[in-house]
Amino acid sequence: MIRDAFGATALALILAGPVAAQEQSIIVQSTTSTANSGLYDHLLPIFEEETGIQVNVVAVGTGQAIKNAENCDGDVLLVHAKPSEQAFVEAGFGTGRTDLMYNDFVIVGPEADPAGVGGMTDAQDALARIAEAGALFASRGDDSGTHKKEMSLWADTGVAPADGSGAWYRETGSGMGATLNAGIGMGAYVMTDRATWISFGNKQDYEIQVEGDEDLFNQYGVIPVNPETCPSVNIEAARTFADWLLSDDGQAAIGAYEVDGQQLFFPNAPES
Repeated sequence: MIRDAFGATALALILAGPVAAQEQSIIVQSTTSTANSGLYDHLLPIFEEETGIQVNVVAVGTGQAIKNAENCDGDVLLVHAKPSEQAFVEAGFGTGRTDLMYNDFVIVGPEADPAGVGGMTDAQDALARIAEAGALFASRGDDSGTHKKEMSLWADTGVAPADGSGAWYRETGSGMGATLNAGIGMGAYVMTDRATWISFGNKQDYEIQVEGDEDLFNQYGVIPVNPETCPSVNIEAARTFADWLLSDDGQAAIGAYEVDGQQLFFPNAPES
Protein backbone atom coordinates (compact mmCIF):
# COMPACT_ATOMS: atom_id res chain seq x y z
CA MET A 1 0.00 0.00 0.00
CA ILE A 2 1.35 3.44 -0.93
CA ARG A 3 0.71 5.66 2.09
CA ASP A 4 2.16 8.82 0.58
CA ALA A 5 1.96 9.12 -3.19
CA PHE A 6 4.42 11.98 -3.35
CA GLY A 7 8.08 12.76 -2.80
CA ALA A 8 10.64 10.47 -1.26
CA THR A 9 8.18 7.77 -0.23
CA ALA A 10 6.99 7.26 -3.80
CA LEU A 11 10.59 7.21 -5.01
CA ALA A 12 11.46 4.63 -2.36
CA LEU A 13 8.57 2.48 -3.55
CA ILE A 14 9.81 2.62 -7.14
CA LEU A 15 13.40 1.85 -6.24
CA ALA A 16 13.02 -0.60 -3.40
CA GLY A 17 9.55 -2.14 -3.68
CA PRO A 18 6.52 -1.96 -1.37
CA VAL A 19 8.03 -3.71 1.62
CA ALA A 20 10.95 -1.31 1.98
CA ALA A 21 8.63 1.69 1.56
CA GLN A 22 6.29 0.38 4.23
CA GLU A 23 9.19 -0.06 6.65
CA GLN A 24 9.79 3.69 6.56
CA SER A 25 6.21 4.76 7.29
CA ILE A 26 3.58 4.21 9.98
CA ILE A 27 0.10 5.52 10.70
CA VAL A 28 -0.71 6.66 14.23
CA GLN A 29 -4.38 6.80 15.15
CA SER A 30 -4.55 9.53 17.77
CA THR A 31 -6.61 12.25 19.40
CA THR A 32 -7.31 15.81 18.38
CA SER A 33 -5.81 17.09 21.63
CA THR A 34 -2.33 15.76 20.92
CA ALA A 35 -2.43 17.08 17.36
CA ASN A 36 -4.14 20.44 17.95
CA SER A 37 -1.82 21.25 20.84
CA GLY A 38 1.18 21.05 18.53
CA LEU A 39 2.78 18.12 20.36
CA TYR A 40 3.36 16.07 17.21
CA ASP A 41 4.86 19.07 15.42
CA HIS A 42 7.42 19.06 18.24
CA LEU A 43 8.00 15.31 18.59
CA LEU A 44 7.88 13.86 15.10
CA PRO A 45 10.80 15.75 13.53
CA ILE A 46 13.00 14.52 16.40
CA PHE A 47 11.87 10.90 15.98
CA GLU A 48 12.04 10.96 12.18
CA GLU A 49 15.53 12.45 12.26
CA GLU A 50 16.73 9.69 14.60
CA THR A 51 15.07 6.74 12.87
CA GLY A 52 14.16 7.69 9.31
CA ILE A 53 10.62 6.43 9.95
CA GLN A 54 7.88 8.74 8.69
CA VAL A 55 4.91 9.08 11.04
CA ASN A 56 1.50 9.97 9.61
CA VAL A 57 -1.01 11.03 12.28
CA VAL A 58 -4.77 10.61 11.93
CA ALA A 59 -6.25 12.97 14.54
CA VAL A 60 -9.84 12.14 15.51
CA GLY A 61 -11.76 11.54 18.72
CA THR A 62 -10.56 8.60 20.81
CA GLY A 63 -13.64 6.49 20.01
CA GLN A 64 -13.12 6.93 16.28
CA ALA A 65 -9.36 6.36 16.59
CA ILE A 66 -10.03 3.03 18.31
CA LYS A 67 -12.54 2.03 15.61
CA ASN A 68 -10.04 2.93 12.91
CA ALA A 69 -7.35 0.82 14.58
CA GLU A 70 -9.79 -2.08 14.95
CA ASN A 71 -10.32 -1.80 11.20
CA CYS A 72 -6.53 -2.19 10.79
CA ASP A 73 -6.21 1.40 9.54
CA GLY A 74 -3.17 2.15 11.66
CA ASP A 75 0.01 0.80 13.20
CA VAL A 76 -0.08 2.57 16.58
CA LEU A 77 -2.93 3.81 18.80
CA LEU A 78 -2.27 6.82 21.06
CA VAL A 79 -5.39 7.97 22.90
CA HIS A 80 -6.78 8.87 26.33
CA ALA A 81 -9.59 6.62 27.51
CA LYS A 82 -7.92 3.88 29.56
CA PRO A 83 -10.88 1.47 29.96
CA SER A 84 -11.50 1.55 26.20
CA GLU A 85 -7.78 1.09 25.53
CA GLN A 86 -7.65 -1.93 27.83
CA ALA A 87 -10.70 -3.40 26.08
CA PHE A 88 -8.95 -2.85 22.75
CA VAL A 89 -5.96 -4.91 23.92
CA GLU A 90 -8.11 -7.58 25.58
CA ALA A 91 -10.01 -8.05 22.31
CA GLY A 92 -6.71 -8.83 20.58
CA PHE A 93 -6.31 -5.60 18.61
CA GLY A 94 -3.27 -4.32 20.52
CA THR A 95 -0.06 -5.98 21.65
CA GLY A 96 -0.08 -4.17 25.00
CA ARG A 97 -0.92 -0.79 26.53
CA THR A 98 1.54 1.44 28.39
CA ASP A 99 1.01 4.72 30.23
CA LEU A 100 2.74 7.49 28.29
CA MET A 101 1.90 10.94 29.69
CA TYR A 102 -0.84 12.87 31.42
CA ASN A 103 -2.39 16.26 31.97
CA ASP A 104 -5.85 17.19 33.19
CA PHE A 105 -9.27 18.40 32.13
CA VAL A 106 -10.72 21.78 33.08
CA ILE A 107 -14.10 23.44 32.71
CA VAL A 108 -13.90 26.83 31.06
CA GLY A 109 -16.59 29.47 30.93
CA PRO A 110 -17.26 33.16 30.37
CA GLU A 111 -16.04 35.74 32.83
CA ALA A 112 -19.66 36.42 33.83
CA ASP A 113 -19.89 32.82 35.13
CA PRO A 114 -23.71 32.54 35.05
CA ALA A 115 -23.79 29.31 37.10
CA GLY A 116 -21.38 30.63 39.75
CA VAL A 117 -18.93 27.75 39.48
CA GLY A 118 -15.73 29.81 39.33
CA GLY A 119 -13.08 28.53 41.72
CA MET A 120 -14.80 25.22 42.38
CA THR A 121 -12.58 22.15 42.62
CA ASP A 122 -15.34 19.50 42.61
CA ALA A 123 -16.18 18.79 38.98
CA GLN A 124 -19.37 16.86 39.71
CA ASP A 125 -20.75 19.58 41.97
CA ALA A 126 -19.89 22.19 39.35
CA LEU A 127 -21.69 20.26 36.61
CA ALA A 128 -24.73 19.77 38.85
CA ARG A 129 -24.79 23.53 39.51
CA ILE A 130 -24.58 24.27 35.78
CA ALA A 131 -27.52 21.94 35.11
CA GLU A 132 -29.57 23.36 38.00
CA ALA A 133 -29.02 26.89 36.71
CA GLY A 134 -29.89 25.85 33.15
CA ALA A 135 -26.68 27.52 32.03
CA LEU A 136 -25.50 26.57 28.56
CA PHE A 137 -23.00 23.72 28.34
CA ALA A 138 -21.37 22.70 25.05
CA SER A 139 -20.36 19.03 24.82
CA ARG A 140 -18.30 17.39 22.11
CA GLY A 141 -20.86 14.57 21.95
CA ASP A 142 -18.50 12.54 19.77
CA ASP A 143 -17.38 9.55 21.87
CA SER A 144 -13.92 11.11 22.21
CA GLY A 145 -11.81 10.61 25.32
CA THR A 146 -12.96 14.01 26.55
CA HIS A 147 -16.59 13.13 25.92
CA LYS A 148 -16.21 9.77 27.66
CA LYS A 149 -14.75 11.52 30.72
CA GLU A 150 -17.49 14.15 30.68
CA MET A 151 -20.21 11.50 30.58
CA SER A 152 -18.64 9.61 33.49
CA LEU A 153 -18.70 12.84 35.52
CA TRP A 154 -22.35 13.48 34.65
CA ALA A 155 -23.20 9.93 35.71
CA ASP A 156 -21.76 10.65 39.15
CA THR A 157 -23.99 13.73 39.51
CA GLY A 158 -27.23 11.89 38.86
CA VAL A 159 -28.05 14.44 36.17
CA ALA A 160 -29.06 13.17 32.72
CA PRO A 161 -27.77 15.88 30.39
CA ALA A 162 -29.60 14.31 27.46
CA ASP A 163 -32.82 15.57 29.08
CA GLY A 164 -31.56 19.09 28.38
CA SER A 165 -30.36 18.33 24.85
CA GLY A 166 -31.14 21.21 22.52
CA ALA A 167 -31.98 23.46 25.45
CA TRP A 168 -29.18 24.16 27.93
CA TYR A 169 -27.10 21.12 26.83
CA ARG A 170 -25.66 21.48 23.32
CA GLU A 171 -23.84 18.63 21.57
CA THR A 172 -21.53 19.74 18.79
CA GLY A 173 -20.39 16.38 17.41
CA SER A 174 -17.07 18.09 16.73
CA GLY A 175 -13.46 18.10 17.85
CA MET A 176 -12.15 20.05 20.82
CA GLY A 177 -11.16 23.21 19.00
CA ALA A 178 -14.45 23.42 17.11
CA THR A 179 -16.40 22.77 20.30
CA LEU A 180 -14.53 25.53 22.12
CA ASN A 181 -15.29 27.93 19.29
CA ALA A 182 -18.96 26.94 19.32
CA GLY A 183 -19.18 27.14 23.10
CA ILE A 184 -17.59 30.56 23.24
CA GLY A 185 -19.87 31.73 20.45
CA MET A 186 -22.97 30.80 22.46
CA GLY A 187 -21.62 31.69 25.92
CA ALA A 188 -21.58 28.07 27.11
CA TYR A 189 -19.36 26.24 29.58
CA VAL A 190 -17.03 23.68 27.98
CA MET A 191 -14.95 20.85 29.40
CA THR A 192 -11.59 20.63 27.63
CA ASP A 193 -8.18 19.12 28.13
CA ARG A 194 -5.77 21.70 29.47
CA ALA A 195 -3.29 21.30 26.60
CA THR A 196 -5.87 22.30 24.01
CA TRP A 197 -7.00 25.22 26.17
CA ILE A 198 -3.47 26.56 26.62
CA SER A 199 -2.81 26.44 22.88
CA PHE A 200 -6.30 27.66 21.88
CA GLY A 201 -6.19 31.08 20.25
CA ASN A 202 -9.80 32.31 20.56
CA LYS A 203 -10.29 32.53 24.33
CA GLN A 204 -12.00 35.96 24.30
CA ASP A 205 -13.28 36.58 27.87
CA TYR A 206 -13.21 32.88 28.78
CA GLU A 207 -11.19 31.55 31.67
CA ILE A 208 -10.76 28.33 33.60
CA GLN A 209 -13.64 28.11 36.07
CA VAL A 210 -13.20 24.60 37.49
CA GLU A 211 -9.92 22.71 37.98
CA GLY A 212 -7.96 20.66 40.46
CA ASP A 213 -10.32 17.70 40.95
CA GLU A 214 -8.49 14.35 40.88
CA ASP A 215 -11.39 13.06 38.77
CA LEU A 216 -10.23 15.42 36.01
CA PHE A 217 -6.94 13.50 35.63
CA ASN A 218 -6.26 12.77 31.95
CA GLN A 219 -4.01 9.79 31.20
CA TYR A 220 -2.71 8.96 27.72
CA GLY A 221 -1.56 5.52 26.61
CA VAL A 222 0.30 4.08 23.62
CA ILE A 223 -0.51 0.73 21.99
CA PRO A 224 1.10 -0.96 18.95
CA VAL A 225 -1.59 -2.61 16.84
CA ASN A 226 -1.43 -6.42 16.90
CA PRO A 227 -0.10 -7.91 13.63
CA GLU A 228 -1.78 -11.23 14.45
CA THR A 229 -5.13 -9.47 14.09
CA CYS A 230 -4.05 -6.95 11.48
CA PRO A 231 -1.39 -8.55 9.24
CA SER A 232 -0.78 -5.29 7.36
CA VAL A 233 0.66 -3.63 10.48
CA ASN A 234 4.25 -2.47 10.22
CA ILE A 235 5.01 -3.87 13.64
CA GLU A 236 8.76 -3.25 13.73
CA ALA A 237 8.38 0.46 12.97
CA ALA A 238 5.36 0.67 15.27
CA ARG A 239 7.35 -0.79 18.15
CA THR A 240 10.25 1.52 17.36
CA PHE A 241 7.95 4.52 17.67
CA ALA A 242 6.26 3.30 20.86
CA ASP A 243 9.61 2.38 22.43
CA TRP A 244 11.04 5.80 21.57
CA LEU A 245 8.08 7.61 23.15
CA LEU A 246 8.57 5.53 26.31
CA SER A 247 12.36 5.93 26.36
CA ASP A 248 14.25 8.56 28.33
CA ASP A 249 14.73 10.59 25.14
CA GLY A 250 11.08 10.43 24.16
CA GLN A 251 9.87 11.22 27.65
CA ALA A 252 12.25 14.17 27.86
CA ALA A 253 10.97 15.47 24.52
CA ILE A 254 7.37 15.24 25.74
CA GLY A 255 8.21 17.07 28.95
CA ALA A 256 10.10 19.78 27.08
CA TYR A 257 7.13 20.82 24.96
CA GLU A 258 5.70 24.15 26.12
CA VAL A 259 3.31 26.81 24.85
CA ASP A 260 3.59 30.31 26.28
CA GLY A 261 5.97 28.96 28.91
CA GLN A 262 3.51 26.29 30.10
CA GLN A 263 4.18 22.56 29.94
CA LEU A 264 1.29 20.80 28.21
CA PHE A 265 1.98 17.11 28.87
CA PHE A 266 3.75 15.36 31.74
CA PRO A 267 5.58 12.11 30.89
CA ASN A 268 4.87 9.17 33.18
CA ALA A 269 5.98 6.02 31.38
CA PRO A 270 6.89 3.18 33.77
CA GLU A 271 10.56 2.99 34.59
CA SER A 272 12.28 0.22 32.65
